[in-house]
Amino acid sequence: MNRLAFLPWILTLVLTLTASLAIPAGAAWAQSSSAPAAAVATPRAKTAGQAVQLDKARTSEVLRTALLLTVAALIPAIVICMTPFVRIVVVLSMIRHAFGMPETPPNQVLVSLALFLTAFTMMPTLTTVNDVAFKPFMDGSISVQQAMDRGAEPMRQFMLRQVHDQDIAAVYRMAKKPLPERAADVGLMELTSAFMLNELRVAFKIGFVILLPFLLIDLVVSSILLALGMLMVPPSTLSLPIKVLMFVLIDGWSLVLENVVGSFR
Repeated sequence: MNRLAFLPWILTLVLTLTASLAIPAGAAWAQSSSAPAAAVATPRAKTAGQAVQLDKARTSEVLRTALLLTVAALIPAIVICMTPFVRIVVVLSMIRHAFGMPETPPNQVLVSLALFLTAFTMMPTLTTVNDVAFKPFMDGSISVQQAMDRGAEPMRQFMLRQVHDQDIAAVYRMAKKPLPERAADVGLMELTSAFMLNELRVAFKIGFVILLPFLLIDLVVSSILLALGMLMVPPSTLSLPIKVLMFVLIDGWSLVLENVVGSFR
């Protein structure tokens, strides 16, 4: 019985010692568990910064893609308004009408030929645009505004070499704006309109020169048929083979196209 009387005291002593040993161990575990959390905080901050940079890179890539698609959609308008395409295609159409064959050569052939001649003529300008604007923009070294400014400058220089002062003055009169004192101050919209006016005027001048010999052939054939009393025979029936033969003998296509392409400065 005396031995059992000491049992509660022994149990109390064991529990006290266990608690005293468990508290430092728990504190050490808490410190050890908080240390990795602090260590993880810095990598998480780094990961967040990298995520922000990745989002910015993706956003800039999306902007470049969107701008590229927009420019691709505007390529037909740029080709028609800011390149020699108008002059070349109008001259080719006048040659077709001078023969009296409104459907030969077909429109697809004339447009394709005009596009290739336009590419040949604009190759130095397009190379400059690619070097100073397109490549740096796709590499991400310049902004959208810088790419637009750099890409527009070679086109401006090309159009300024073609237009005359009277064309620019006419456009500014229509726009009811004061005429700038320097060519560098001419707006791109006004310069494009003046360029198209100049292209149409030059194309009609070239077409007039082309139409004269064909008109002479028509008059000669009509006079001969009238003198022979062959009033029921259409003059185009005889004049068309003569015009085609004359055009082939003088190598008319090469002669006309070389002069048209050579008319650009």
